[in-house]
Amino acid sequence: MFNSIPPITRNLIIINIVVFILTFFLMPQLYDTLSGFYPFSPNFRSWQIITHMFMHGGYMHIIFNMFTLFSFGPILEQSLKEKKYLILYFLSGLGAFFLFNLWSFIEVQQIVSGLQRLGLDPAEIYSKAVIGYSGEMNISANTPEGQELSQQLYGVLRTPMVGASGAIFGVVAAFATLYPDAKIGIMFIPIPMKVKYVLPVVIIGSIYLGVTGNAGGIAHLAHVGGAIVGFILAKIWKKHLYRFN
Repeated sequence: MFNSIPPITRNLIIINIVVFILTFFLMPQLYDTLSGFYPFSPNFRSWQIITHMFMHGGYMHIIFNMFTLFSFGPILEQSLKEKKYLILYFLSGLGAFFLFNLWSFIEVQQIVSGLQRLGLDPAEIYSKAVIGYSGEMNISANTPEGQELSQQLYGVLRTPMVGASGAIFGVVAAFATLYPDAKIGIMFIPIPMKVKYVLPVVIIGSIYLGVTGNAGGIAHLAHVGGAIVGFILAKIWKKHLYRFN
């Protein structure tokens, strides 16, 4: 069964699983090295723009992502062919990283302005946010507001973005654009629904959760960024779809 999956989708699934096993069980010290930190965090490294796409935060995270890729990827790989399918996958992942961190940049600027208004130096938090920092953790903030803002900044700098979800949302968005009337099953909904109706609801919900901060540890805006790229590429390629078949 696994050999019947087209090669690019199959290899992407294999790489994700291998990296998950490596970073969770064999070399956990690589988790922070390969995860995608905020670009202005002291923990950011350039390769994380790509490597974060193969990182996952737990069993359910990788299972859901790989099942989704398995469900939608083969059809797109056969329609678009290998080169364009790879472009779709990685550009969607990059789009996810960009949009998520653009919003993080806006949030950080607001936090930094708040700290400076209180007479606090944000550089103090940056220095303490380095992975492996073992120095004094006390901060100069002595008011509830200052402490809250310091914790928020520390959280942004220390919390990485992980997962193939952004790239996979691009795949799903491209599928919905090329095959809008295809029906898919959704948990807790007994009737299959056309993907052209499901995706907009998911995207609107992701935007709301991402902007309001009710993310629950999920990078919803990354999903939106990946979906936007997938939609744009599919709209461009749809005009010439006959060339791929």
